[in-house]
Amino acid sequence: MMNTFALSIALFLLGNLVVALVAAARGPTPADRMLMALLFGTTGAAVLVLLAAAGGGTPLIDVALVLALLAAIGGIAFAKRAWRTEEDDRA
Repeated sequence: MMNTFALSIALFLLGNLVVALVAAARGPTPADRMLMALLFGTTGAAVLVLLAAAGGGTPLIDVALVLALLAAIGGIAFAKRAWRTEEDDRA
């Protein structure tokens, strides 16, 4: 029962990732695209954890942690780049 429940939630989240991918392609600003990339990273990590709970084993949890870490680092790098651009425009 738990495996079916976890797989159905993972499938729902994969559907959300498809919508996020379309939104990222259509995003009017780079910030919108970055937010979709962050959503992709966190939702992808959630899908991997659910698949691990459904019987995929612990290596999927390791991959999920790496994916979440890369999403966080990407968000920080984008914020630093965007902040620096604003300061350069003022000078």
